[in-house]
Amino acid sequence: MTSQFEIGALDKALRKLKLSGMLETLDARLTQARAGDLGHVEFLLALCEDEINRREAAAIARRQRRAKFDEQVTLEGFDFKASTKIPAAVIRDLATLGWLHEGSSIILYGPVGVGKTHVAQSLGQLVIRAGYDVRFIKASRALAHLSGGHADGSWPKRLAELARPTVLILDDWAMRELKAAQADDLYELVSERAVARKPLILTSNRAPKDWYPLFPNKVVGESLLDRLINNSYQVFMDGPSYRPNKRPGRPTTSAEGGKTPR
Repeated sequence: MTSQFEIGALDKALRKLKLSGMLETLDARLTQARAGDLGHVEFLLALCEDEINRREAAAIARRQRRAKFDEQVTLEGFDFKASTKIPAAVIRDLATLGWLHEGSSIILYGPVGVGKTHVAQSLGQLVIRAGYDVRFIKASRALAHLSGGHADGSWPKRLAELARPTVLILDDWAMRELKAAQADDLYELVSERAVARKPLILTSNRAPKDWYPLFPNKVVGESLLDRLINNSYQVFMDGPSYRPNKRPGRPTTSAEGGKTPR
């Protein structure tokens, strides 16, 4: 039998080693060992696995906080039956994260309210669980953030902040015409991420072909968009508004152009 003194010494040693995951399950594991359900090596292995699981859960929680999602959503919580025009198979293919490993971006476009932001954030959650950093931000806020850096000299730092995450989700992309300075900022951001092969996930109410006129400088627009569009999976989401399905009390089409998810 293990004495209380030994338990106390073990508790102290584990705390000093910052192995609190082991502490949380120590009593349960000791009970299993005393009952003969765990041998010496199995007991130690189980405690190590408990610590690993605790650290992985903590890391996921940290990445979720840094992502700054509007809401915590999953693909499992998305009602694909809400519209027969939602390309369920295509979206599920994207959930395998093949696009992430090849450095390709995703463009989700279609009418207001069909669930583009839900899908984008759900894919972001899968990226986080795969061990990578994600940042979610409205495109207009990203532009305002970069613009503010010109005034106080912090623009390089702000650009680096948006370029750093493995995946950057820009929600409500291409909502309105851009000013020249905004177009230049977007060009720098997209170029910086493209060089590092870091994907973007964009949601937009406009089809990609309709983005070009939003740029005041045709050369800047074509240079940015041709690089982005030709290296992306473009998913058209159509149908009635998905938002009524997300009201309290309610249970929570095809790819066009670009690449075909696999």
